[in-house]
Amino acid sequence: MDLNRGISTKIVRVNPATNSSDDSVNSLILPLTLFDLRWIKFHSNKRVIFYRLTDSSPESFHILILPKLELSLSLVLSHYLPLAGRLTWDPQDSKPSIIVSKDDTVSLTVAVTNADFSFLAGNGLRPATEFRSLVPELTVCDDSATVLSLQITLFPNQVFCIGIASHHSVLDGKTSTMFLKSWAHICRLQEHNKAIDFPLLPEDLTPSFDRTVVNVPLGLEAKMMELLLYLSKDIDNFRTLKPPPISEISADVVRVTLELTSENVEKLRERVKNNSVRSLLDLHLSTFVIAYAYALTCVVKARGGDANRPVHFIYTADLSHRLDPQIPTTYFGNCVFPVGWFQYEARTFLEEDGFVNVVEILSDSPGAQIGAVAGSTRLGVYGSDFGWGRPAKTEVVSIDNNEAFSMSERRDEPGGVEMGVCLKKSEMNIFLSLFKNGLSD
Repeated sequence: MDLNRGISTKIVRVNPATNSSDDSVNSLILPLTLFDLRWIKFHSNKRVIFYRLTDSSPESFHILILPKLELSLSLVLSHYLPLAGRLTWDPQDSKPSIIVSKDDTVSLTVAVTNADFSFLAGNGLRPATEFRSLVPELTVCDDSATVLSLQITLFPNQVFCIGIASHHSVLDGKTSTMFLKSWAHICRLQEHNKAIDFPLLPEDLTPSFDRTVVNVPLGLEAKMMELLLYLSKDIDNFRTLKPPPISEISADVVRVTLELTSENVEKLRERVKNNSVRSLLDLHLSTFVIAYAYALTCVVKARGGDANRPVHFIYTADLSHRLDPQIPTTYFGNCVFPVGWFQYEARTFLEEDGFVNVVEILSDSPGAQIGAVAGSTRLGVYGSDFGWGRPAKTEVVSIDNNEAFSMSERRDEPGGVEMGVCLKKSEMNIFLSLFKNGLSD
């Protein structure tokens, strides 16, 4: 299937709404914190969210629905002003900052395609390359980068999707989801004829931009910049905001969506309890750890190869509640930090108790809330209802860069896990067999 067949696009520039002629209203300078700095060289996070419309037509979509989405986006940007700005690294500054100037906008691409919505929003095997046209790109140069870019794509049969590209050094998954829910909240007000010129957001969706709440020891930011210099693959051009180049997605990389029910998770949890030599007090048996360890074990086994080869894996830890005082839940910015494990060989995963081994490894992590490589079971992304019902499906597109996987809550069941996986097709077939058979053991 060719996603680009019959697709047409236009680009709209959306300004944050303002009710004042004061030039300073839509101007802002926001410094990056220690947690933001770690992500300045990372590629953008990309997600697509699919929606079904029960009663619509192409004409009504463009006349009624699209204007409400645009208007509510303008209104919500007045609350989330940094998203309209640019990440800027001035030659005189030691670190980048988010700078918002008057007349800054967010790029919104409006597209129409005749691609098969049910196929793309399904759970089965789909070419990873076919999702790229649903998500826009950020504009990045050496000293400046856009923060957010959006795309709305209309499919046949009254369905559409929203594609989001965001800069990780400005917002993490929690902040990104809070923005989406805020946009949806304001759109619902418009949908139900409760249009307000400048609607207020509920307290739990109102972002806090106070950087002083990030209480870390002096000197750590300088150490972070030293670390980034050490990790940089282009030391001579370290100050660039451009991420390192990545190879094109291979045509044989496929995507699949898998689900672990709450019953599956509990069964795997009991397997660890029965087979681990550690006491329960030493084990961290959260839903994330169980799901991550199980999927990762299946991936390593599916790849096969030398049992002595190194296996590297990484996740992000949410440190917001580890600081003193704790960071507010509505804080705008990153509170996550990557945690990596690099000293293990493939045999750790390939052994009969490989799944239990990985749970024990993850249990040795700091006592922080753990987030997935992409996404988390705690973000609640399926709560983004713009007035036409909850999402039919959501996919993290950016996991196709490294043939990884993502995680979210299940759409229709509390306690379960939905996982997106990208692998080469030859590996995917083995992975699916291992994943399925392992749940019946």
